[in-house]
Amino acid sequence: MTLAEGVQLVTFGVLSAMAIGFALGVVWAPNIVYSGFLLGGVFLSMAGLYLLLNADFVAAAQVLIYVGAVNVLILFAIMLVNRRYTFAPLKLGWLRNGVTAVVCLGLFALLTVMAFNTPWPLQPIQPLSSAMVIGGHFFSDYLLPFELASVLLLMALIGAIVVARRESVAPEAGEGDLSLLERARPQLEAESERRAELVSTR
Repeated sequence: MTLAEGVQLVTFGVLSAMAIGFALGVVWAPNIVYSGFLLGGVFLSMAGLYLLLNADFVAAAQVLIYVGAVNVLILFAIMLVNRRYTFAPLKLGWLRNGVTAVVCLGLFALLTVMAFNTPWPLQPIQPLSSAMVIGGHFFSDYLLPFELASVLLLMALIGAIVVARRESVAPEAGEGDLSLLERARPQLEAESERRAELVSTR
């Protein structure tokens, strides 16, 4: 074993231990905010493993998308709705925990046996960057699905903006359901105050 192979093996072991430790911390942490931060550690460990596989584009996407966007969004959602509830103890809780532990251990044993018994093909690492290969496929073989995904994300963004701008105003007498109003908030507040004054004078 050469020095480079030894460093790679040690790095793989450290990153794997970090990923497993952070994942266990996500499950076992008593505070859900700590679980959110530990989830970011799992994502960073996975990005390091991708770098060991010479998948630099996937590693960068892992950091930018999962750590920089998804994990931050999860933390914001946790902090906004972080309420403490008192849960009553479940009946036969020990039985449920035992069944869950048996299923998890069985799945872990199955994956371990499969990993050691599968003849994994060893291929030399290509010197070409994965970002160049993926970019070439995006703009040649998968151009149409890539553009369709862009249009779909744009439609989702527009829908989110429309839903965020939806304002509920009391309807006039005889009107139907509430309609989608695309007016500024001060104008809506002024109209609501005017309607309240008219109702009070009546």
